[in-house]
Amino acid sequence: MYTSIALAALAASAFVSAAPYGTQTSSCSDKWHSSTSASSASFPTAVKVDGDKFAYPLLNGFPAAVRDVVSVEQVAGGTLSNATASPLSSPNGVADTTLTVLRLIAFNESSEVAFFTELLANITNNVPGYDIPAGIDRDYILAGFKAIQAQEELHALNANGALARLDKNNITGPIQPCEYNLPVSTFDEAVNLANTFTDVVLGTLQDAATALGADGDIGLIRGIASVIGQEGQQDGFFRFLQDRTPSAQPFLTASAGPFAFPALNQMFVVPGSCPQNINSFGLPPVLGFLAVQNNPLGLGDQVLTFQAVQSPSYQVSSFSDLQIVYVSGQNLPVVEPVTNVRSMGNGIWEFDAFFPQQTDIMHGLTIAALTSKADTFNSTSTVDDVAKAALFGPGLIEILR
Repeated sequence: MYTSIALAALAASAFVSAAPYGTQTSSCSDKWHSSTSASSASFPTAVKVDGDKFAYPLLNGFPAAVRDVVSVEQVAGGTLSNATASPLSSPNGVADTTLTVLRLIAFNESSEVAFFTELLANITNNVPGYDIPAGIDRDYILAGFKAIQAQEELHALNANGALARLDKNNITGPIQPCEYNLPVSTFDEAVNLANTFTDVVLGTLQDAATALGADGDIGLIRGIASVIGQEGQQDGFFRFLQDRTPSAQPFLTASAGPFAFPALNQMFVVPGSCPQNINSFGLPPVLGFLAVQNNPLGLGDQVLTFQAVQSPSYQVSSFSDLQIVYVSGQNLPVVEPVTNVRSMGNGIWEFDAFFPQQTDIMHGLTIAALTSKADTFNSTSTVDDVAKAALFGPGLIEILR
């Protein structure tokens, strides 16, 4: 599933929501220590800033060798699993697709640890813009994000631990982190962005569980399902902080690994900063970049403006020959024609497309992709079919209510 679908461009952010995002990376001090209390044991973390970049390791050694995992577990409220996953697809090891799933999860978790570590540092150090909204207890916010940050550290350690145990040929080894630019400058922007990338993760873990089942590596599915629930609890917290309904949809939007990997790169990763083993994920070449220009985005059926940037690998002669495909909830793909195409120069194009938000009741995350008009989708089509046909994407749309 993961090895046959094209990726989106590793470019700037490609998402939009009902509230605007910041465009500059926040700054923070060189290090901070969490306070000790009955509910939150102290453990060392750090933010190392090179210009606007976040770079590992943390003060506790993460991700290479965490010196006091027990302290992280205390803050996280639980331990790494000590159970052995079985049965696997083969006594000789797991399927290649399963290893790709684990690599993608480890890549994602390192990005999330960076995000929440810097967010905590900015709140703790009273960085301008990171004041807690009136009416919300600051200690409650800090305790919540300390727990989330520690939980994400354990998620990353768990995924890399599974790779070390199951990758018999040691093809990649542990997935090492990149350097990150975190494109927010206020508390509200950070929470809004956390809501968006967590929605993508929740959709992608659906795809991961499906891939593991198809490979016969069912012993890993229970752990994946536990993380889906845990990430869902986080997302409800982010929505609460935005004064939104706790849950966005009755059935969360499906995503796919070949959309999640580029989305994370588009949001966070400093180009060229990732270790070489990232290239061994088994994922195909990048696509063109796609972003929604409407910001903020309101409720109701409407016409959206998109921007697409051609990549060296994907050049199209006419954007009028393309179509926009939306994926929302657990529904079939929705196809809309591209209109009003205009060249902005330097390989950048803008165009419009109808977005049936009210007609199709699209709340929460919607994923947009550009495909050829020759690509058709029917009653059995899934997000994987959209990702396989995509020439540009993903464009991430958040409808918050």
